[in-house]
Amino acid sequence: MRVLTVVGARPQFIKAAVVSRVLRQKHTEILVHTGQHFDYNMSEQFFEELNLKKPDYNLGISGGSHAQMTGKMMIAIEDVLIKEKPDWLLIYGDTNSTLAAALAAAKLHIPICHVEAGTRTHCMTNPEEINRICADHLSNLLLVCTASGMEELSREGLEERSVLVGDPMYDAFLTYRHAVPVGKLELSLLKGRKVKLPAEYYYLTCHREENTNDNGLEELFKTMEQLDAAVIYPVHPRNKERSIRMSDKLQTKNIILSEPVGYLESICLVNHAKKIITDSGGLQREAFFAEKKCVTILDFIVWPETMTDSRNQLSSIKSHDILEKLNTPQTINSGYAPFGDGNAAEKIVDCMVRKTKEDIIL
Repeated sequence: MRVLTVVGARPQFIKAAVVSRVLRQKHTEILVHTGQHFDYNMSEQFFEELNLKKPDYNLGISGGSHAQMTGKMMIAIEDVLIKEKPDWLLIYGDTNSTLAAALAAAKLHIPICHVEAGTRTHCMTNPEEINRICADHLSNLLLVCTASGMEELSREGLEERSVLVGDPMYDAFLTYRHAVPVGKLELSLLKGRKVKLPAEYYYLTCHREENTNDNGLEELFKTMEQLDAAVIYPVHPRNKERSIRMSDKLQTKNIILSEPVGYLESICLVNHAKKIITDSGGLQREAFFAEKKCVTILDFIVWPETMTDSRNQLSSIKSHDILEKLNTPQTINSGYAPFGDGNAAEKIVDCMVRKTKEDIIL
């Protein structure tokens, strides 16, 4: 097979790393990076630490409105698809890069394989929800992480195109969870120096605009100051100035503001944290994999599988809500494995091979 993979954001680099390793054993992969995440710590570092092959094409497209970004990506991806003539377009998740690639390939009648298909929040004000619905309905092969995703696709009439393969993020977690020893991890602070990891800490990630405007960030920082251990907060580049300003205003003592961390560092932080506070869909799953209590600052459910036994709970940005949820104990059922067996990458490649053979016979 000749497969053209399009990635553009941190979670996609992680999934592509485990799938590409299997795919490239017997097949040809052309890797396209749209440039959606362009900061070193959000992009290049992931390629380096995961041994992901450097992109064959880096389109350098970022910024602008959703329409501007998606339109520019469609034009550039179409050119690459016409030149490379792949047997498959392989896309991940729900970013603008995903949607742009799906639209371009569909118009050129190139088969599309969508990994992480079927995820639904039922929140149409969420741009990613629109991206994932459109990508699913354009795709020829829908590869699904969980049983709930299969149910969603069945309701939309897409069951015949869908296969449950498990979550490649779980593959990645199992592969890399011990890559960085906790004793060797240092944090690069926003103000320039490096510090050792505290003996006890909470791990916070927060990047959504509704949570990081002045009011949301002030409420969040005041809440973190009430916790019984330090709070490590790797700050998204676009939120750097505001986070420093808010920390100075409140004179915070409990919050460690660091530069963005790479995937391996993040997995280390997850594994050794007391608890997790996040508004990231990916980190919810990683907390679940590591059996860490998680509080998710969102008003919609992304991964219902993580919500069992209080292992992951939704919270508003309000202090009393976050603290109440953090203090709710979780229960671990070791037999509960909704994200597969850690072999999703092999199943993804096998599904594409099998589908190719079926189409040739037909």
